[in-house]
Amino acid sequence: MEGILQNTWYMAGWEHELAPGKLARRIADIPVVVFRSESGKLGAVLDRCPHRFAPLSMGTVEGENLVCPYHGLGFNTQGKCVVNPFSEKIPAGSTIRHFKVVAKDTIVWLWLGDQEKADEALIPDYAFLNDTSANRVVRDYIHMASHYEYITDNLMDASHIEWCHRNSFGGNGLVQLGQHAVVPEGESLWINWSFPDVPQQPIPIYETIPWERVDMWIDTRWSAPASVVMKIGETPVGAPREQGLEQLLAHIVTPETATTSHYFWGVARGIKLDSVDEDKRLYGMLRGAFEDEDGPVIEAAQRAVGTENFWDLKPVHLGPDIGSTRVRRMLETMIRKEQDAAAAATV
Repeated sequence: MEGILQNTWYMAGWEHELAPGKLARRIADIPVVVFRSESGKLGAVLDRCPHRFAPLSMGTVEGENLVCPYHGLGFNTQGKCVVNPFSEKIPAGSTIRHFKVVAKDTIVWLWLGDQEKADEALIPDYAFLNDTSANRVVRDYIHMASHYEYITDNLMDASHIEWCHRNSFGGNGLVQLGQHAVVPEGESLWINWSFPDVPQQPIPIYETIPWERVDMWIDTRWSAPASVVMKIGETPVGAPREQGLEQLLAHIVTPETATTSHYFWGVARGIKLDSVDEDKRLYGMLRGAFEDEDGPVIEAAQRAVGTENFWDLKPVHLGPDIGSTRVRRMLETMIRKEQDAAAAATV
């Protein structure tokens, strides 16, 4: 898959998806299988046996190795064939591509590019996704028929709420009352919306909020290539944020192909920690908002665009959509610098 950032961390999946021992997922058009050995060590390798090309994800984890379902070749976490059931000799050319893989904050991260440059310090912070005695998380996965940047556009642009979500929590004029600011933070970008002295919203952060009018905020952080954190909060008018309530949400998008993506989301809360009903409420609200409202529009836009270049279509700018535009330009610059450095290294 061309035109994507290589030397960065992509979310391969949730850590709980490894419960059977392995997880298969296509990332940037590369078939990958992540597996956890019996000792707990993580490995990520090309999901294709070098013998007759059977998907290794159809095999089994045995000891420290992933065993092919076709002829029993076993591969360690570094992609080296270490077991040949027919001979003590390991076949020549049997080493397969492997990837640096890390489990952090309940997320399985995979480094796609130069493995020598894989730096765990570059993994975005999602500590709030860890379940603790004071924190409970609801999380899920949605497959999207769209290029991943169109999904990021949606996440970084709150101005669509009024129309796209008019059947749920939009349609009440909130966006027109808001003020937005773009705040760079290293290679990340915040787009922060504030809504001073507005009526308490019809879909609140928590089930009940005891204030009729509030100061509300939606702060959204993007980290390359498509890792988003959203902070949604409300506080009594004029009161500091610390006196209000804030919800933290994770939205992480991983390209599958040029026209399909993996979309992962999670929401954390600090109240009603034992409430299954609250789990269901938050799950239904978020899944419905994205799958039933955002998703169909994004996928329809993808179909309308096809494989045409985004900028060649000369998209109109509205002003409040500045966050998504800036993110596209930042990512474009990162990819170009990476490609230029790779080209210079080959001269």
